[in-house]
Amino acid sequence: MSHRPRSGLAAVSAALLAMSRHLEVRDVLKTIVASARELLDAQYAALGVPDDHGGFAQFVVDGVSDQQWKAIGPLPRQHGILAAMLHQARPERLADVRKDPRFEGWPAAHPEMSDFLGLPIRDGDEILGALFLANKNCPKPEGSCGFTEDDEELLATLAQHAAIALTNARLYERSRELTIAEERSRLAHELHDAVAQKLFSLRLTAQAAAALVDRDPSRAKGELQQVAALAAEAADELRAAVVELRPAALDEDGLVATLRTQIQVLDRAHTARVTFTSRGVRALPAAQEEALLRVAQEALHNALRHSGAAHVDVTLHKRGTATVLRVTDDGGGFEPAATRRAGRHLGLVSMRDRAGGVGGTLTVKSAPGKGTTIEMEAPGG
Repeated sequence: MSHRPRSGLAAVSAALLAMSRHLEVRDVLKTIVASARELLDAQYAALGVPDDHGGFAQFVVDGVSDQQWKAIGPLPRQHGILAAMLHQARPERLADVRKDPRFEGWPAAHPEMSDFLGLPIRDGDEILGALFLANKNCPKPEGSCGFTEDDEELLATLAQHAAIALTNARLYERSRELTIAEERSRLAHELHDAVAQKLFSLRLTAQAAAALVDRDPSRAKGELQQVAALAAEAADELRAAVVELRPAALDEDGLVATLRTQIQVLDRAHTARVTFTSRGVRALPAAQEEALLRVAQEALHNALRHSGAAHVDVTLHKRGTATVLRVTDDGGGFEPAATRRAGRHLGLVSMRDRAGGVGGTLTVKSAPGKGTTIEMEAPGG
């Protein structure tokens, strides 16, 4: 966001719209802090979300560089003015926070702050967090606070909408956690069914080979070759399940690196050549990254399991303000007009739901004998 202050209804509207665009709690917190600092033209802004142990579960700042933040050290505890915001649940507007009797100092690397405005973010009786602003960018007569009553009212309005945005983000994350738990349960059942059947066949075939070793070595050799094939199929099932169960890599590595790693694994595990290229894609909100990853996994699964493709190509690139994922195979293809049954079989309904859930679109192009291209476009990136 620009650091040049804006005023009036347009500025408030821009701040509220910015908050409503995000679904991840961390993104919402950052947007609230940046919006508050710009709206009230302050040098510093922070938002703390309390934990249950006298500290902060999350503490987001704006106006402090990454180097400064690292030098400051651990997250603050709930004491002094911070505690007042959370426990007394009333606004605080001070000419010099350092002269307040509740002030308990700050770390050596902490920037100097004087005039201060803070208030809680509430959802009914629950305090979701506390929002703080310091050092208003304006002339301040000696002993007076740069923040005005109008600033306080404006920040209170922003805090009310921040509470809604933060509550919605928390509900979304809980919903996603439930979805992930359900998906893990589904994968566990699928893994059990698929691999258990393979291992059962593997055991029977190995027993048959052992019985034939002495009286019919030729047939025993054939059975042992079948054992090897079944073992390879079971290994493929396990690899596919492990890849699908590890979206947490997104948090550490991001979408591009995660996709590249998973595709390298699939390329080694299958006879088909699997390739990946990415052009110009930067970090996306977590929801978009997960949706793109899941669609890529489903499309890759279809191409490698059902299409008979010799080559599967995955690309990730920018298109205007959107990010486009494309999975193309040279396999058998299918008739798109007859996708009612195929859609369920190939997971097309699930892929469309994932794309639509993040404001994106999914298109499928295929023809018998002409391969298949699945493309998802998601906003951002």
